[in-house]
Amino acid sequence: MLPEPRTEDVPTAMEAAAREQLSAVLTPEVAPDALDPDADMTGAYGLTSLNKVLFLTEVCEATHVDLAHFTEHDLAEMKTLRDVTDALTRHAGKGA
Repeated sequence: MLPEPRTEDVPTAMEAAAREQLSAVLTPEVAPDALDPDADMTGAYGLTSLNKVLFLTEVCEATHVDLAHFTEHDLAEMKTLRDVTDALTRHAGKGA
């Protein structure tokens, strides 16, 4: 788990965590720094719906963002790594 990020580091910490967690669920694995933040995760990297759930669960845990903040619609709209990072950043520091 990542330590609680300082406010000014939130976008950077969120992006790093999202890159690490997405990289971990991709087959074949893609290095975190090689991931395009604007690429469609399903189309570009073959992210399956099951792996998306695993990815989002792990990244929420790593960033201390409660997955309960997101509706089914929110999750469906998270198509790119940037979408995920932006959504996590919006909820950083909020309680459950």
